[in-house]
This record gives sequence, C-alpha cells and structure tokens, in this order.
Amino acid sequence: MAASSSNNKSFIVEIGEEYPYPSYVIAPHFVTVKLSGNDKYDVWKTQMLCLLRSHGMLGFIDGKIVRPYEDRNSSRRKFVKDRKKAWMRSDSLVTGWILGSLSEEAATEVINCLSAKHNNSDFTARDAWDELQHRYGPSIPVNSSTEITIEEEEESKTKETETPTNKANSIPEDIERKVILKELHFWIKVGILRGVRYFLDRHQIKPTEKITINGNTVLHVAVGFSKENHEILKHLLSLLPKENSLLDLVNSDGSTLLHVAAIFGNTEAGKILLKENTDLLLAQDKDGHTPLALSLTNMHTETSRCLIDHIKNNEIKKNSLFSGRSGDDLLVLAISSKKFRLAKDLLTHYKTIHSEAVLMALAQNFPCELNFWGRIRNRKMIIYRVVGFGNFRCIGLRGCCCCEAILELFLRGIIMIQLCFGLTLSYIVWPFIKKRVGVLNDASDLLFEVCQKIYETTNRSKRYYLNPVFEATRQNAFEVVQQIVSHFPNAIKGTNEDGHDFIQYAVINRSDAVYNMLYQMSEDTNIDKNIYKTINDTYHNNLLHLAAKLAPSNKLNLISGAALQIQRELQWFKEVEGFVNPLIRIQKNSSGKTPEMVFTKEHKDLVVEGEKWMKATAESYTITAALITTIVFAAAITVPGGNNQETGIPIFTNNVAFTIFAISDAISLFAAVTSLLMFLSILTARFPQQDFLIKLPRRLIVGLLALFISTTTMIVAFGATLYLVFGQGDTRILITICIFTSLPITMFVRLQFPLIADLVSSTYGPSMFIKKRSYSYIF
Repeated sequence: MAASSSNNKSFIVEIGEEYPYPSYVIAPHFVTVKLSGNDKYDVWKTQMLCLLRSHGMLGFIDGKIVRPYEDRNSSRRKFVKDRKKAWMRSDSLVTGWILGSLSEEAATEVINCLSAKHNNSDFTARDAWDELQHRYGPSIPVNSSTEITIEEEEESKTKETETPTNKANSIPEDIERKVILKELHFWIKVGILRGVRYFLDRHQIKPTEKITINGNTVLHVAVGFSKENHEILKHLLSLLPKENSLLDLVNSDGSTLLHVAAIFGNTEAGKILLKENTDLLLAQDKDGHTPLALSLTNMHTETSRCLIDHIKNNEIKKNSLFSGRSGDDLLVLAISSKKFRLAKDLLTHYKTIHSEAVLMALAQNFPCELNFWGRIRNRKMIIYRVVGFGNFRCIGLRGCCCCEAILELFLRGIIMIQLCFGLTLSYIVWPFIKKRVGVLNDASDLLFEVCQKIYETTNRSKRYYLNPVFEATRQNAFEVVQQIVSHFPNAIKGTNEDGHDFIQYAVINRSDAVYNMLYQMSEDTNIDKNIYKTINDTYHNNLLHLAAKLAPSNKLNLISGAALQIQRELQWFKEVEGFVNPLIRIQKNSSGKTPEMVFTKEHKDLVVEGEKWMKATAESYTITAALITTIVFAAAITVPGGNNQETGIPIFTNNVAFTIFAISDAISLFAAVTSLLMFLSILTARFPQQDFLIKLPRRLIVGLLALFISTTTMIVAFGATLYLVFGQGDTRILITICIFTSLPITMFVRLQFPLIADLVSSTYGPSMFIKKRSYSYIF
C-alpha cells in the first residue's frame, strides 16, 4: 500500500488504490446551488454527481466502495485497520461535501435525523445520500437483495427515455465539462503546475480551448495569472502545435495573449510571448488598441518599456506604431498617466507629431509648480543669486570709507549666513522633494522636446495651437504657455470664442502664474504689455471688468473659508486695478456697469457668506477667551498656598515656581482680554467688502495669536501651581507635569495653527503677483 506524505503538495493524495482522497477540492466552487427543497433536488443532484464522478468518489454513495470488513486474524489486523482508517477518511470527506452543499435548515434536519438513527454522528456518506433522496427526491429501492447503483440508474433512465427531444435536453455532460474547466481555471490561478498537467492529460483539454465566458483560452488565463510563476505558461506553449499561430488566439474582445499580458502588467510573460512571435506587437483588439497602448492605459511602466525595447529593434514596426495619429495617441496615454520619463523615452522614436493632442495632454497634466521648499532644489541658483547680491555697494556712504567698509563687511556676513542657510536647507529638504522635482524636470524636458519637434517639422507660421494655450492657462501651467508662445509666437494673438486672449483668460480663471507673464512680454515678445491696459473683449469688458467677475468654483474651493475667498478676490481686483490705465476704472461695459459695480454684484453672496464665517468664528473664540479671563483672574486673587495672615504676602513668594505662576497668569489675563476685545470688534463690525482685504483678517489674526498666548500661559501657570503644591522639589513630578502641560499646547497648535497660517500668509505673506519674475528658468 502506497501512502503519500501529508506534506506532499501534489494536487491529489491517495491512500490505497481503492480510497482516493482529493484534498485539494473546494466543494462550494462546484456545487453552487444549495439543496433547500424538492424543487432544487434535481439541480443539486446533478452538480454532486459531476463532482463525485470527476474525482472517483461515486462509489461511496452507490455501494461500490464499501466499508472494510473486520478480520480477526492477528497477522492481518493492522492491514485491515489501516484500510478501514483510509476508507473512513475518504467517506468523511464525501459526507462533508454533501452536508456542506445543503442549506442551513436542510442540514440541521438531516443531521438530527441521522444522529437519531445512528450512533450520534456515526453515519456514512451513503446514509446521508439516501436520507436526502428519501426527503427531497423520488425514492429508489435499495435493499440487501437488490441494489441499484447511481450509474445503473442513469443508464436505465437513458435507455427508457432515449428520444430526440431528451437527447437535445441532456446537459449533464456539459455541466460536468464546465465543472472540470472551472477547476482547471482554479489550478492555473493558484499556479500549481502538477494540477494543471493532470487536468490537461486526464480530460484531454487543449491549451487553445476556451474556458471563460468572455472567450479566454487556457493560455489567456495562464498569461493573466502567471506574474510570479511562468512554468505553467511555458508548459502550455510547448503543447501548442506548430501550425497554430499566437495571432489567431483571441478572446471575444479580440485580445491576443500579449494584450492580456499588457493589461495585467505581466512583463515576463510578454518577453516569453515575444520570443515566440514578435508580430504580436502590431496586433489590435476590436477597439483598435495595441498591447503597448493597453500597457500605457493601465500604467504598467515596466511592461511598456519592455514592449518599446522590442519595437525599437524593428524599424518596420517602429514606423508603423510611432507615426500618424495612432502614434500620437501613445504619447497622450503616457502623458495622461503622468509617466513623463517614459513619454520622453517614447518621444525619441518619433520623427514627427501630427496633432495638437500631445500638447493638449501636457497642458492638462503638467505638474504644478513647486512651492518654496521645491524651489531650493537648484543649489547652483542659490549660490548665483547670493553671490550676485554680494556685488552691492554702499553708494550712499561713499564719502565715509570707514562706514562703507564696515557696512559692506556686515552685508557680506549676512550674505554668507544666507548662503550657508540656503545650502543646508536644500540638503535637508532634498530627500523629501526629490521625487516631485524629478517629475517636474521630466515634464519640462518633455514639453521642450515636443515643442521643438513640432517646430522643426510643421509650418509654424500657420499653427497657433490655441486650444493647448487656453487649457494650460486654465490649469495655471505657465511653463506650457511660455514654451508654446516662444515656439509659436502667433499663439499670443489668438482668442477664444468669447474674444478673450490668454492673458484675459488667465484673469478670468485666476491663473496668477500665467498672469505674471505680463511683466516679461515687452522683453520676450513682439507684443507690448501696455496694450492689455486698454484692451476690451466683445462685450466691452476691460481687464478690470474680468477681474471683477466671480472666480470659477474650482479655484475658490482651493481656499478655506468664505472670508479668505473674498480676500483673494479683492487682491486680484486690486492687482489688476493697479495695472490698467486709470481711466479704465470708471469705464462701463455693454451692460452699462463699471468694474466696481460688477465686483459688488458678482460677490454679493460671497460677502454675506464671509460675514457669517467671520461672526461664527469670532463667537466661538469669544466664549473661550471669556472663560480663560475668568479663570486666570480668579487664580490671580487666590494664589497657591495662600497669604501670610499677618503681612498678606503670599507664602511662596520667594519660590521660583511661584514667580513663573505669577508671570504666566498675568500674561494669560492680559492676552485673554486682548483676544476678547478683538473678537468683539469683529462681531460689531459693519462688514463692508473692502474690510475683508486687510482690516478684518488682521483683527482675527491678532485675536487668534492672543488667544494662543493666553491658553499657553494659562496651562504653564497651572503646571507651576501643581509643582508648587505637590512637587516638593521632586524632579520626576516636574518632568511629568512638563509632559502633560505640553499635550494641550501641542493640540492647540495642531488644530488652530493652520487657520492662523492661512490668515497670515494671505494677508501679510509674499504676493502671488511677482512683478519682475524671470521665466528663463524654474527656480
């Protein structure tokens, strides 16, 4: 008797030839309809018979595989015991399959009935089968003298009812085949080669046979689920007849095996398939997509590079894929996936670009400009700017050589400190911004190369590329606008359907980076920026009218709080007002409205929302400031430890902790009162729209800062009191008090500091309008 080890991972374990034990089977995968009543019995029985027959377990319910008999011969006792144990193991497995395929109610009834008839749970698979037959199906006489097996029953039924109609309606073989294919799909999915080989050999399944509802063949499934183990794919390809072409193996979507590898990002499978047939690179599915297009769509960079490497070695395939509008579509896919480095590598294989879709994709997906931390990436630029600043001379003090020398030395010292600080900061921040900087640099290089290739291969005097320019303006991608305008100067003259050029469109969409290009126009273009001081659109709206209109919702939503939103709108209006001709400020449009009137009307609702936001914020903080004022005032009167009854002087006057308490409590009281007064002034304000620019935000900033100081010093005073009363010079208590004191301060900073930072940045921070910004490089 050959018994396999329990650690053997083969797909089937047999203990003796008579008692198979297919431990790998997951019965719910095959018996999907649970038995719950008489109407489900026929379907359930068909599924169970397919499952049992396909694994050689049918004998446990039709009486062919019986329980081993008892043998009193001591020499054979161990042999019989082992056979009985093996039989019980397999019979219990079949019993579990049967009971597991029942509904909860049916299983409970059958188990209770069988437990009553037999000794608790000592019943066999055949007992369970017969009980279910008796309850839910037609009775089949089974007794000691006449036993009809399942196979005999089916054969007799087939002979009795063998008519053309019944033959047409006979489906058990189809169901059995589907079960087998489903199990083969499972073994391919889990990646066990021995199981796949067994099913292929035993059931004569070909690698080209379709096994899923969307027409995927065995090979399609193997490609999709072989990212880690490729032995199954290689074995299936070895079984494929030589006359069969891989190009002919397609599913219902028209996808070849390489299409599937591209969809799943299976790079190794792609290499294996391309060794067999490189023509798969040019194959298209029903939607006209090549494998490279699908890998780019699904953002599988490694797979895309693999396919590109195989394409570039074949000049014919390169010309076919990287030309025309279909070739442009590949670049668009790479750019839309924000794989700019891959797109750069892809662009090297292009001779020409035939449409503006590539520029449009760059305009839509160009990464945003780096913030302050990102701008320090160029360390050489820091040195250049600081050293350049070092050429400063004290013109006003030339008469006094000594003073001039001292001041110049002082300034050079500041410059060196600035240089050291900048370089140190760049090295500290660089690991955190390295990835973003790389993406931006790749996108910038790709943009330049695309514009250069278009510039070299098209009639640039007749191409405006207005759509990418306006899309980049809407996205505030100033670098895209700059590159297009520098390569195609006519684009600066173009207008959209509303008669707006890209500067006017920048004001409408609040694209500050593009608007700032106004200040370099007279230097880099043939257009004088002064033209924009008087230019009007088709509705006689000048640039200030456009700035007076309400910003698009997607731009306003980037700013938190209605008060800060109306502040940003006022900043835009004031900026454009300072740029345009003074007479423009009172000019009326076709509706007879001045820019000021347009601003008031457009922002009426936003001003109301800003007033509500300001009052709600001030009311919340007023309550907090009032509570702090009450607490610290009471603490100042009832000092910790009390007063000397004779002199009235506090007992702990000479203690350092008491001094800290007194100072902290006084600061907290004064700061709380200041905060309270500021918030009250906001509540009693008239809220004209102009006050949202500086006045109201300044009051809120002072109130919040004073509240933060008050809260912090109040907690410090409380900590000092605790140490004074309970510390008694114990360092451990002091450390504990410091730790717990820092918790609420930290929470306050974490929760409230973002609002303070936004207010300070928008009110007193650097302006978004940079008058003398240089766009010759990205800093």
